[in-house]
Amino acid sequence: MIKFPVALAGLREIPSGVWALGFVSLLMDVSSEMVHALLPVYLVTVLGASMATVGVIEGVAEATASIVKVFSGAISDWLGKRKLLAVLGYGLSAFTKPIFPLAPSVSWLAAARFIDRIGKGVRGAPRDALVADIAPAHLRGASFGLRQSLDTIGAFLGPALAIGLMWLTADNFRAVFWVAVIPAFLAVSLLLVAVREPKRFAGLRKVRFPLGVAELRRLNSSYWLVLTIGALFTLARFSEAFLILRAQSVGLPLALAPLVLVVMNIVYALAAYPAGVWSDRLNRMTMLAIGLALLIAADLALAFFRGLAGVTIGIVLWGLHMGCTQGLLATLVADTAPPELRGTAYGVFNLLGGLSLLVASVVAGALWDDFGPYAPFLAGAGLTALALIGLTIVRERAPSLGVSHRS
Repeated sequence: MIKFPVALAGLREIPSGVWALGFVSLLMDVSSEMVHALLPVYLVTVLGASMATVGVIEGVAEATASIVKVFSGAISDWLGKRKLLAVLGYGLSAFTKPIFPLAPSVSWLAAARFIDRIGKGVRGAPRDALVADIAPAHLRGASFGLRQSLDTIGAFLGPALAIGLMWLTADNFRAVFWVAVIPAFLAVSLLLVAVREPKRFAGLRKVRFPLGVAELRRLNSSYWLVLTIGALFTLARFSEAFLILRAQSVGLPLALAPLVLVVMNIVYALAAYPAGVWSDRLNRMTMLAIGLALLIAADLALAFFRGLAGVTIGIVLWGLHMGCTQGLLATLVADTAPPELRGTAYGVFNLLGGLSLLVASVVAGALWDDFGPYAPFLAGAGLTALALIGLTIVRERAPSLGVSHRS
């Protein structure tokens, strides 16, 4: 059993570069989630988009980010540099934020979301590889957990600010979107000033063509098992936009719609760092199984509970499952990929996950339109149960997978 004070004491050991990357993520997430928390409701209630359209926009946006991550991760391995691509990605997202308040139609908003997610794709894999490069092996889970916690603090501060600004501006969506521009540019400034890329080890192998067959073969079977687990897990869930729409369907007022992401992300942020610390001391696959079980419970609550209190329970459980899994999956990639191929490894991992999310979000939107709000959550619970069975099989066939440095 890991005592909470021990987990807090470990914060002092985490390198300053990981802290800085965490706060960069926090600021950008404040900006992005101020927009994202309002965008589904804005599309449906103001611009008249259907639920299926919301699913397609969300799925395509996230899949685009995942596809771009493959190439940005590979380029970072080829260059041997991570920070340059991280700055480029965060900068692109910052400079596209003004498109959201200026967009006159669904197609413009879809384009803005698409371009913003390209920026996310450019920065994602190099940033995760940079965290893995900076973090000591025995603090890898804690470092990814801390970055994820800070990222997620931004993810609930953004919707919280959106709620306050919607109230102050009498539901003026575009005014809130303009305010969201500010933290995006602060994030880029902090990255430029506070993050230093570590020097490459003298004996580290030079990568010539990261996406070539010869290099991909250097990614071992343990990595490909992690990749498969991550894809199945992502297929079992869908965009958090449907959490907002589910809460609205049981009576949550329009101005309070962002509160859904506030609640979910508070729980997520509180869970991510302790889950990372526990994964450094326990088997990571055990923590992942706990996360899958929590997702099943969340889906069932969101499917069967009819009132706002019941849906809130489902949202809290959703946040717990995110805290127990997202930083952990990133840690497992770092555990299993060669250091010189970490950017490529994260890129491929996120590509498959993004394609799974595209399928999940499109299907969820169609199920909602055809059968009602309970249908996508029931389908998610069933797929998660299958993923949990698959994880049990993987643990039996590869018992060493997920054993942490300290185990």
